[in-house]
Amino acid sequence: MESGCNNVAEDDIQEQKATHLNLKRLGTIVHDYQKDLQAEMLIQEDYSSEAYTLLREGIEHQQAREFVAATKSLQQSLALFQAFGNLKLQAQTIESLILVAYNSGDYKGAISYSQQCLSLASELHDERLRLQALSHIGNSHRHLGNYEQATKFLLECLDIARSCGDKKSQVAALNNLGLVYKAHGNLQQAIKYKEQSLELVRELKDSRAEEQVLKNLGNTWYTLGDYHKAIEYYTTSVEIARSFNDYGNVIQILKHLGNASYALNNYPQAIKFYEERLKAALLAKDKRSQEQSLGSLGVACEAVADYSNAIKYYEQRLQLSREMKDLRCEEQALKSLKAACYAAGDYNKAMKYEQMIKETSTGGLT
Repeated sequence: MESGCNNVAEDDIQEQKATHLNLKRLGTIVHDYQKDLQAEMLIQEDYSSEAYTLLREGIEHQQAREFVAATKSLQQSLALFQAFGNLKLQAQTIESLILVAYNSGDYKGAISYSQQCLSLASELHDERLRLQALSHIGNSHRHLGNYEQATKFLLECLDIARSCGDKKSQVAALNNLGLVYKAHGNLQQAIKYKEQSLELVRELKDSRAEEQVLKNLGNTWYTLGDYHKAIEYYTTSVEIARSFNDYGNVIQILKHLGNASYALNNYPQAIKFYEERLKAALLAKDKRSQEQSLGSLGVACEAVADYSNAIKYYEQRLQLSREMKDLRCEEQALKSLKAACYAAGDYNKAMKYEQMIKETSTGGLT
């Protein structure tokens, strides 16, 4: 998301850019500066070609989620840019290092790199860079549970974005402040910030960011126990995700829709959403989400006493768990099958699964 002092805008889910995969899961919104960086690198002079090569390699490793290799290449690139005295490219390399640290869960490392960015931003008089650094510091403090620090940095980010008239960065800052207040348990304040973010993002007609803000609002209403309101936001969010063929977020939001419907005892609707999630997971070849969807479908079918279908879904989950060599899920599937068979009155089959549970827990030894 770019404009004026641009800052952040992402989710965390997906342009299918690996840069953002984890951020989308986390709900964070960040700015994708890398496409600008990659275009700029094409016109640089040859004197630092090794540094550019390392930078490209670092970005490629980052996008492939090869974080150790990415860090190594980027740190080598940074050292060369520092030797050349190129402050701008030092900053851009550090921004990549921030994303690597953040996406790998190294939030202290992300803060450290972001502090370096703040120093460079002052030297370069670069408000965009300053916004980027403040945003990552705030988001990283949220993950570390330092909510007061997170709020401080994100409010500063918001103030700068407002002073620049940068609405896209305001969207991100408001959304991310909402995440801090939700994590801290102040759900009404979280909703207030996220609603402001939603209003702005709709003015900008930025569908990708709107999808994320809507999902975050749905999550907050879900936490409050207002499942009807959560479903309202999730439904709009998943429609946008589908328009982008954003299977990652479609799978995630359909899970939330199914869970919210289940919480309302609307089991037929829950089954519908879980079935849709299973189809999306099959299209995405996401076996973990397939396994989870099959388990959810089994539970929902049991809730309406449809034991035949429950057993069918649990058997599929059992087969998939074995393909994945996931013993924990295999044992869970067997226990679900035993319970469903007992409920259906098929005691012989239930005893068969009981024996299989014993064999699984002892590694096949009897």
